Amino acid sequence: MKIYLAFLAGMLTVTGCASQGSKSVIGAATEGVTGNAGSEKVATAIITEMRGGLVGGSVGAELSRSERRSALEAEYRALEYTPNAQTVVWGDKAGGRYGEVVAASPYRVGSQDCRQYAHTVYTGGQPKRARGTACRNADGSWTPLT
Repeated sequence: MKIYLAFLAGMLTVTGCASQGSKSVIGAATEGVTGNAGSEKVATAIITEMRGGLVGGSVGAELSRSERRSALEAEYRALEYTPNAQTVVWGDKAGGRYGEVVAASPYRVGSQDCRQYAHTVYTGGQPKRARGTACRNADGSWTPLT
């Protein structure tokens, strides 16, 4: 019974996160627990743990700081919440500065869940692609493998 209740609570949390509209998923996922000011700290910590993700390399060199943050949030969302091969889009398609993140099925390495993923960044219509693997930490953050 306890397992069922924990599962139900987790599903309600994820469902609530998905219905937050334009708010970042990281902010929406943490807001109910920490409040607005705390959610920004948690979001920053999760993104910091990603060490720039795939977009931190040359694929994201032309992005502004806010675009890079949106790209990292999309990487986190793809790794944490998105089923295999579904695309997470961020940015302004009409303005020509956006990206797409696609994660593969999770797999287990020791006690960690890991996923391979790809990030394509479009700036001025030109795609730049990067691929990598990240593993989920006990605190819910993801660490890219080097």
